[in-house]
Amino acid sequence: MAELDAIAFPFTIDRGAGRIRAERDYEAYVVQLIRQVLLTNLGERINRPDFGAQIRSMVFAPNNPAAATYGRALIYQALDRWLSDFIRTEAIELRAEEATLWIDVEYTLIARGERRFLNVEVAL
Repeated sequence: MAELDAIAFPFTIDRGAGRIRAERDYEAYVVQLIRQVLLTNLGERINRPDFGAQIRSMVFAPNNPAAATYGRALIYQALDRWLSDFIRTEAIELRAEEATLWIDVEYTLIARGERRFLNVEVAL
């Protein structure tokens, strides 16, 4: 597979090279994309006001099955809309503990056919 040369997230400068830090690992790049979708609030991006998963609004939602189902639907929709060229979402689990929301995403890298897992902590 060709070498990836994408901008790393979060955006930083590679001081040694004197340029924007690049991400060359495909799997790390996809993880960064998933985190961007999950952690971006709707309306946060100027030219893409519908980008994101609206997950931060779930931090103070009741910890019950209905809220978990709603959160899973938000995540599935956002990942399918924005990253369907990169991943196929297999399963999503949510759990809330006080002011922290734990998100477990099981997905398949489409380009490689490999199944991966990502755990994300959203806290205020």
